[in-house]
Amino acid sequence: MMRRWILGLLGAGLLAAGAARAQAAPDELVRRISTEILDTIKADPALQAGDVPKLIALVDAKAMPHVNFQRMTALSVGRNWRSATPEQQKRLQEEFKLLLVRSYAGGLKSVRDQTLVVKPMRSNPGDTEVIVRTELRGKGEPVQLDYRLEKQGDGWKIYDVNVLGAWLVEQYRTRFGQEIAAGGIDGLIAWLAEGNKSAAKS
Repeated sequence: MMRRWILGLLGAGLLAAGAARAQAAPDELVRRISTEILDTIKADPALQAGDVPKLIALVDAKAMPHVNFQRMTALSVGRNWRSATPEQQKRLQEEFKLLLVRSYAGGLKSVRDQTLVVKPMRSNPGDTEVIVRTELRGKGEPVQLDYRLEKQGDGWKIYDVNVLGAWLVEQYRTRFGQEIAAGGIDGLIAWLAEGNKSAAKS
């Protein structure tokens, strides 16, 4: 399931598109940036070959500006977020971001001929939170991808992703809760840091 979520996240693209594009409607933003990132991968042999450092640089520079990491991290940690110190919250965000960047970069190696179809969106003009429903199509069965976005001063930001009925935040909240129960907030931070170190060596 996590592998499919990675593929879904990269399918949506989330390329940074500048201030003007950040103000675009959420469904149009997803459609535009997904096309750009997929075209970038298809045109770059190094990305297609799985150049991990280059993939990580691409993800960190182009995708992450469109994600509200503080909210995503807080929702994933759950009620324990409020009891974490500011320093612990900062560390959690740093390690969680690195985890997602590496996972996202690894998933990019699977991209070849996929295209993203954005479904008609049901929302009102004044909504500040919406769900953009899409479908990643290529070889095999299409993959359902839904994105929760919130409107901020600098445009729309993603804070949760749903692949085939499973929301990212809910999946992480369960695992994070297990680590917190075993070792507290510091235990979760240590678990994330160790995972990121192991991934860097592989």
